[in-house]
Amino acid sequence: MSKGVVYLVGAGPGDAKLITVKGLECIQKSDTIIYDRLVNIRLLGFAPAKAEIIYVGKSPDRHTLGQSEINQLLVDKALRGKTVTRLKGGDPFVFGRGGEEAEVLSEAGIAFEIVPGVTSAIAAAAYAGIPVTHRDFTSTLAIITGNEDPLKEDSNIDWAKISTGAGTLVFLMGMANLPQITKQLMDNGRSPETPAALVRWGTRPQQRTLVGTLADISRKAASEGFKNPAIIIVGEVVSLREKLNWFEKKPLFGKRILVTRSREQASVLSEALEVLGAEPLEFPAISVAEPEDYRPLDLAIKDLTKYKWVIFTSVNGVEQFFRRLHYNNRDIRDLYGAKLCAIGPKTREALEKYGLIVDYVPNEFRAEEILKELQGKVAAGDKILLPRADIARKVLPEALTGMGALVDEVTVYCTLTGAGQTGPILDMLKTGEINVITFTSSSTVRNFVDMLGAADISSLLSGVTVACIGPVTAATAGELGVRVDLVAEEYTIEGLVSAILKYFNK
Repeated sequence: MSKGVVYLVGAGPGDAKLITVKGLECIQKSDTIIYDRLVNIRLLGFAPAKAEIIYVGKSPDRHTLGQSEINQLLVDKALRGKTVTRLKGGDPFVFGRGGEEAEVLSEAGIAFEIVPGVTSAIAAAAYAGIPVTHRDFTSTLAIITGNEDPLKEDSNIDWAKISTGAGTLVFLMGMANLPQITKQLMDNGRSPETPAALVRWGTRPQQRTLVGTLADISRKAASEGFKNPAIIIVGEVVSLREKLNWFEKKPLFGKRILVTRSREQASVLSEALEVLGAEPLEFPAISVAEPEDYRPLDLAIKDLTKYKWVIFTSVNGVEQFFRRLHYNNRDIRDLYGAKLCAIGPKTREALEKYGLIVDYVPNEFRAEEILKELQGKVAAGDKILLPRADIARKVLPEALTGMGALVDEVTVYCTLTGAGQTGPILDMLKTGEINVITFTSSSTVRNFVDMLGAADISSLLSGVTVACIGPVTAATAGELGVRVDLVAEEYTIEGLVSAILKYFNK
């Protein structure tokens, strides 16, 4: 068996989007990923489905594996021919022990590559509005370990030189030693009035920043209960935070929002929330699958020219319909005699991607509004095709039939329970770590409640803001005992995000 290869990858400071392109490529082609505590777990979602994921995180009071055990794990996996990504917070060579791991791999004759990452020493400061260099303040920067006891006699840090030798000092992993660090700096010539800042969970939505001076930052940290993971910044550049603070001013900064859409569709909502400073947590309560029986759909496609109307009620319905249309060696020319109706603007856009012009989109994006507008447009005997989900509401086909139309309701996709990890979400709800839950369909509400299996769902969600995309979804939530705090005025993802913004701006 040939040996594998190990990629020592810097995952960046916390914001998942600060991973490098090359680092992401390594994750995507790995057989095994060995990751640390400060790695954003969203990055693991880019790993191949069959990849082995191993957590080896270390915290100040607990190590999952010792460093020698991690070294041996890397060697063992590579000797089995695996492509291994060693995913480390920040940069692997900035107090990341990447050099030690590379030495072990070299001695074992295993191929390895170093993929640098964005260090928190620079990124966390930047997200707090603090540039580590600025020509009006300083052109020198020192990055120093905060792990070492500043009072030990054989220190590797020359405090007499470092205290005044660089304009900006950044200490990593130093919160436990903060009082001793500040004392050493002042004892060795740094002014007690020098601005200082602490940045905790830098670049993440739960980021916190505390500003003071060398003389009082330790007292402030103790008073605020400020703990690791945090960086310590010392220097005149800290004074720029008041002017340059940008991240913490985002309108949804600090809000952790649960997204219950299917994994394929969650990214649109997640990205919109993230731009506004929120931390989206994806918990897919639904998934989309192929119908158990394609025959009704295939028969409808075979006789597509007989329909006067084709009504699409979701983007999924559009995508799955045209996928099957192409499978049957047909294309949009077979729709030439039909008028097209889309339930909302996103569904219309999905149809327009196929070069189609939609004849009708209701002002209010639900089945009842479609029926109101189609009164007088649908004649008795008109054939209508309704390609949609297996569990869609029966309001539309029943009412159209009542108008005398001949309705073929065919299943183009099935809605199943999603694969969200229930345990961690339950724990976060119980400890108040989730601020908002979003529901974009009745199915997401039903499956969410079933997946949690809570005896008293209303108590579990008592401190959480519940946001629904429209009144139908909100009604389903109410029936299931879920209190709804806000409903989007426009029943779209944009409308939902806008409603959340308005709610918190109040």
